[in-house]
Amino acid sequence: MIGIILRTIMFYFVIILTYRLMGKREIAQLSISDLTISMLIAELVALGIEGKSISISHALVPIFILVVLSISLAYLQLKYNKLRLIFDGKPSLIIEKGKLNLKEMIKQRFSIDDLLLELRNNGITSIKEVSYCILETNGKVSLFKKDSYPLPLIVDGNIDYKALCSINKNETWLINKLHQYNLKDLLYAFYQDNHLFVIQK
Repeated sequence: MIGIILRTIMFYFVIILTYRLMGKREIAQLSISDLTISMLIAELVALGIEGKSISISHALVPIFILVVLSISLAYLQLKYNKLRLIFDGKPSLIIEKGKLNLKEMIKQRFSIDDLLLELRNNGITSIKEVSYCILETNGKVSLFKKDSYPLPLIVDGNIDYKALCSINKNETWLINKLHQYNLKDLLYAFYQDNHLFVIQK
């Protein structure tokens, strides 16, 4: 009994240290890859506390490997946008320019009831008030009222051609607007209220 208590206390501090290293604050912020790692760590901790199937050292080594893997993946995903899309996917537009994207809702199994719940939680009474509704990769929903959505045109130096098309602009227009910049040096560029805003790396 004392052994289980000591193991529980030890793994409690191990988990705190693990998530401090991973840099996560709450479950809602976890991506698919992070959530997978978290589930594996939870299973290893459960086995380590029980002590019958696995020793403490045999639990700590895989946990350490998973933490290193998580940090490494996070770093690589910052550098390579395509890698982030492979592991975590991309946000889904549920409402675009005030119109419901029923095809995407079916694909994501996101019902009208789910949408109305999110509207109520954000103090919005009608779908007509919403310009964009985005289902994020972590499962959270972002809502933007009409004329308030900053449309991302460049993310991590990569042009979002779909966003460009949605404002009836093309790559030539964007390059002319940003002629004083190297696109690869741009962290984020967004279009709002007929103005283009730029954030450099």
